[in-house]
This record gives sequence, structure tokens and C-alpha cells, in this order.
Amino acid sequence: MPELKNIGRIYDDFFGEGPSDEPVQEKEKGLPEDLLDDIEKIKNMALSDFDAITQAVSSTIVRDKDQQTKKTDTDTGDTIQNGVHAPETEEQPEHEATHDTAVQQKEPVPEKTAMQELEELIGLESIKDDVKELIALVKTQKLRSDQGMRAVPVSKHLVFSGNPGTGKTTVARILARLYKEIGALSKGQLVEVDRSGLVAGFVGQTAAKTQEKIAEAMGGILFIDEAYTLAKEGNDFGQEAIDTILKAMEDNRDDLVVIVAGYTELMKKFINSNPGLKSRFNKYFEFPDYTQEELIGIFELQCKKYDYRLDEEARRTVLSKIRQMEEQKGENFANARDVRNLFEVIITNQATRIARMTSPDPDQLRLITNADVLKDELPEMRADEPVPDPEEEIRTQEDDAPVIEVIPDLSE
Repeated sequence: MPELKNIGRIYDDFFGEGPSDEPVQEKEKGLPEDLLDDIEKIKNMALSDFDAITQAVSSTIVRDKDQQTKKTDTDTGDTIQNGVHAPETEEQPEHEATHDTAVQQKEPVPEKTAMQELEELIGLESIKDDVKELIALVKTQKLRSDQGMRAVPVSKHLVFSGNPGTGKTTVARILARLYKEIGALSKGQLVEVDRSGLVAGFVGQTAAKTQEKIAEAMGGILFIDEAYTLAKEGNDFGQEAIDTILKAMEDNRDDLVVIVAGYTELMKKFINSNPGLKSRFNKYFEFPDYTQEELIGIFELQCKKYDYRLDEEARRTVLSKIRQMEEQKGENFANARDVRNLFEVIITNQATRIARMTSPDPDQLRLITNADVLKDELPEMRADEPVPDPEEEIRTQEDDAPVIEVIPDLSE
């Protein structure tokens, strides 16, 4: 078989996946001159030599892939691979990328700023205003300090009061980022904790346990949920946690923020129970309950976020359920938390229905029907049902215990 200098290119350009009955002369049109000699040799080959050509081409291609030697010819701009010039292609403008290149170079969606996330929250208009005012004050005082001017000391510690599920933790997380963006905090993380994460069961252990959480929150915000549980009457280790936190707030005032959160009346009582707390927590953010329309918006946002779609009948039923939940809310009503619970119940019902299908399509995976909404009901919220207090139950059990009178034996 004749030796072919450009066998790889000839195979690709003329034969593709096999020999063609199309006259070679028609295929020669517009080809570079450096291939013409090899083309003439192929013309003189018998069709039976095709297998030999195929084997030679395959060997050439494998060898080229293994070597992968590339360099750029500065004079002509051609790419050279193993000494064989690649076919000349029309130079594309930089802004006209191929489909594959466009996919690879697709820019990630820019991360939203903390203030943008705050604005996108449903409801909470008064809280948004409070946060903006606080950030403006802290930012301005920092700018004055950076310019060598006297700055008014501003307490960044806060009391978040309100019912459960009103967005307290979400706003705290956004606030941590805002403080970092303006340079008021070095890291901007949020560390969530409650009594169980601070108080230990033995003398001396509470301070160490609390100090660990403070160290974790340094440079960010320590968010203490249901903080009023730390201030219990009697001999309780919660006071040790409070004292440790107050000292940390004083020693690290420039790079630690503490937010205490809980029910409104209980938080007022908690703050007023300790002069140290009252002097350091002088800003209150009151989180109102969501309205019916805001709760409906929260449910719809969950559907959009996780790519679900309600049919019209299911939507009417969901709206009715949410309105009923809000109208009949009691002390235990958890606002957005109850709405998220409703959403999880519904998608669980939908998943059970989908599991019986053989090959559900994307539309079926998205669709929530009225049957999914009606299958299970949320536990009824009773307005007169108080939050159980484990300690009170123990005391009640002790009071109700039968009294056993021991009568001495006088016969001896």
C-alpha cells in the first residue's frame, strides 16, 4: 500500500465511516493542495485495500491522541499536531462562542447581597425598616471612627421578640451578613443555640460549655433562642451561663454580637430580671404574626423554590386551609413554620401517589392535586392548649403522690 502523508485527514474528509460511490473529483473541490498527491494515490488503489487504509488511519489517530503535542505557529496562527496542520477554520469573533464553549464559560448567578435578601422576605415591613436604620447608624459611626472623628458607641446587641415562625432566625442570619459587609463584624456567621447548648448539669461545666459557643460565634452573631429559659428561679446553672455571656459581650464588644429571642412577654421579664442584661440589651425588634395573605405567599414561595405546581382545585383548598389556620390560631400557632409543615405533608402525600406510577413524567412530578392536599390534615391547633412545662408536671406528680403514714409498733 502506498505511503500516505495525510492519511488521517484523507480518511476523515473522503471516506467518513466507509468508502463512498461519489466520484472523488467532486470531493476534491476546494481542498488544500498539500493533499492532492495523496488523493491521487488513493484513486489508484483497489477498493479491496480499504481495510488496510482503515487500519492505518486508526493507528495514526490513536498515536496522535497519545502524544498530544501541540504548539502555535506564530507566523500563520495554525495549530500543529504531530507535524500535521489542522484544517483551517474561519476565525470566530471572541464574542461568538460555540455551544460547548458557551456552556463551559457560563457565568454563575451572582450571589445576592444581604440587603437584597432582606427586601425579598415576605412581610416583616417594620422589621426591614428597623434593620435598615440600625445598619445606617452602625455604618455611619464606623465611617466617622475611620476618619478619626469621635463616634457614638452603638450597641449592636438585640432582643428579637415575637411568636414562633415569624422569621427571627432568618433575619438574624441576614443581619450577621450585613454587619460583615459594613465591616462591623470580621466573619459574619450565625451560631444558633438554646439552653441545652449552654447549660450543663454540674457546677463549673456551664461556664466552659457556654465559652465554647462564644468562641464559635466570635466574629459573628450568637443567637440564643428562648433565652428566658436561662433565668429560672432557685439554684439553677442558667445564671452561670448568663454571667459568662455578659462578660464576653463586654470583653469582645467590637467583634461579637448577641441576639436573644423568644416570646414577647417572657423576653421582657427576662431582660428586666438582671441589671446587666437590661443595660446591654436596649434595642427590641418586635416580630408580628404573618397575615393570611403573607402566609399564602410563603406557601407559594415554597412551591416555586422546589419546583412544584398546584392545580386550580388544589390551590383553592390550600388557600382555604391557610385562612382557617390563621383564623383559629392559638398560643401555639407557629406562623410560617406551620405553613412549611403543611407544605411537607402535602408533598409527602404527592410522593406516595407518584410512587404508584410506573414512569412519571416531569409534569406529573411537579403537579400537586387536590387529593394530595386533602389526604391528611394537620394536627388541630387548640387555642386553649398551653405549652407543657416538664418541671410543672413533675411538681404536680409529686403533689398528687399518696401520703404514707408510718405508725410505730408500740407492742415492743
